[in-house]
Amino acid sequence: GSLDTAIYVFPMTTTTLISSVLSSSIFPTEYRSWVRIPATSIPGGSNVRVVRQRRLKIIAKSLDLPLLPFSMSEVLVPTESKTLHLYEARYLALLEESIKRKKNMFVHFILDPISISEKATEASFAARYGCLVERLDIGALVSIRGAGRVKISRFLGADPYLSGEVRPIQDRFNYEISNEITSEISKLKESIKNLSSLEIKLKAPEDSLLQTRLLNSLKWAEDEPPEECEESFFPSLQERLSFAALQPVSGSTQSELSRLQQEKLKAMDIKDTMERLKLSMGLIKENISSIAAKLAIQSLDIRWTL
Repeated sequence: GSLDTAIYVFPMTTTTLISSVLSSSIFPTEYRSWVRIPATSIPGGSNVRVVRQRRLKIIAKSLDLPLLPFSMSEVLVPTESKTLHLYEARYLALLEESIKRKKNMFVHFILDPISISEKATEASFAARYGCLVERLDIGALVSIRGAGRVKISRFLGADPYLSGEVRPIQDRFNYEISNEITSEISKLKESIKNLSSLEIKLKAPEDSLLQTRLLNSLKWAEDEPPEECEESFFPSLQERLSFAALQPVSGSTQSELSRLQQEKLKAMDIKDTMERLKLSMGLIKENISSIAAKLAIQSLDIRWTL
């Protein structure tokens, strides 16, 4: 398991369902039926057993922030942007709290079921893949962008929305290979730009994903951290750039999107910048080959119609 995963075990007989703070559009119905939070356990934590797989030494300070849970298929990585449709009162309250008192920040995290049994008296889930996000724009739709990985140390409340104490997670930087990392980053940036150029040439369906997501993520990664951002929660330039390639590209098939999802999960677990850079470079090369093949087919289709 991940070093940064805490497994929370809750009695099945309690009455406060986690579905009371989760929208069915965000969290699958089949999970909401069994994951329960004791109504008395949140403030003092007396009814919650926390099983830590391994203790992680973290020096950086913690923050108390609103938490927005998602299913395993919706992990958000640093540099990635996402548009949310939040219309329920509890989510509007979460946004209001993040705007007024939390510097426009909240946490996007994955609520992952651990075990489900008909005979079980307790339900277990892991709070995984936490990502601190900054709000970019708000209206009928809310635009957010992942800023840095976080670990949820403990839950603090569930009414009207989940909140918790979070701590930053950052790569272990190996100074002995800093020149190699710099070289690999240069190659990755060049490959991202080449892939984006191919995307523009690809005649994608009208409902395809925006063709600028890769370059937007790269630009965000290269920018200086926002002034209001907690510095200890903002990853290094090298770490940010290592995530920039993990974006969907135009015309992706469902199979390719599923593959991207698996690579994102791996990237969130990795603690070595060079290892993530190599993973990202491999993904970019595959995407370049895929789009080049699609462009060749597109060219044949155009010639055929002529």
